[in-house]
Amino acid sequence: MSITDLRLFEMRRVAGLGPLCELVAEQAALGAPVALLAGGTDWIVERELGPPMKISTAGPAGAAPVAPPLVVDVSRLADLRGVSLSGDTLRVGAATTYLEMCRSDVIVERAPLLARMSRDVGAVQIQARGTLGGNLATASPAADGVAALAAYDATIVVQSVRGERRIPMSALQTGYKRTSRAPDEVIVAVEIALPAPGSPWYWRKVGARRAQAISKVALAGVAEVRSGRLARLGLGMASVAPTTALLPSVRALCLSRPIAELTPDEVDAAVAQDISPIDDVRSTRAYREHCARGVVRELLRQLGAPV
Repeated sequence: MSITDLRLFEMRRVAGLGPLCELVAEQAALGAPVALLAGGTDWIVERELGPPMKISTAGPAGAAPVAPPLVVDVSRLADLRGVSLSGDTLRVGAATTYLEMCRSDVIVERAPLLARMSRDVGAVQIQARGTLGGNLATASPAADGVAALAAYDATIVVQSVRGERRIPMSALQTGYKRTSRAPDEVIVAVEIALPAPGSPWYWRKVGARRAQAISKVALAGVAEVRSGRLARLGLGMASVAPTTALLPSVRALCLSRPIAELTPDEVDAAVAQDISPIDDVRSTRAYREHCARGVVRELLRQLGAPV
């Protein structure tokens, strides 16, 4: 499917977040599909690679017609855009692009992992279109943006006609490309409780190329170290499980005692507990397991662990 094929879909644009929530609620009440389109870097590709969509009213004998989704253009909706800082809380609008995050002085200074990750998301054309909200809604286990947000223990702000709700990253993904967002809810923004300025962070993307490639394995990490112990450790690993891996066993191990007491074997064992990679067209399970152990050890070495 190309951009020109969008003519096959009913498309609308709304004036603000309120009308958007009303429209999405109406569609949800009817059980009708709706697609919120900002950059389209995931959605259009999925339409191209997925099964043909039946646009006509004629379906299989005895079956109801298959209707295409209503497409709502949210790319220019001011309520979903922008970067702001209030105290130590960073808020990034769901329709903010990766290129905007790369160029945001606030993000570069206070959330450098987010800025660094954004530079690895495809070519500059994709960075100029792709958004954090789209990455979260698609819920791909290979999503770089979701891994970075997991490392920051981000909170996802969603809105509906019933009001605003906040979903912690740990509760967002419920399965492969599934989330806990209700059908009538719109992803509005991401909020991050920032670590202390200058806190260590880590980003490593393993792929066929540094950018313009889907991750074989990617690891994001954010830490705060006090007196030889980790006071904070957030982790997000892509492409090693049906959802973004939060590595709870690794996290619990590293927070349990001084960094200098961690051993390679127990770190590797914790990684093995937290991932379930598969063989696919991009990589093998064995290589992903090897890379996952390697990047976790590299992160911990940077924090002072003898691994």
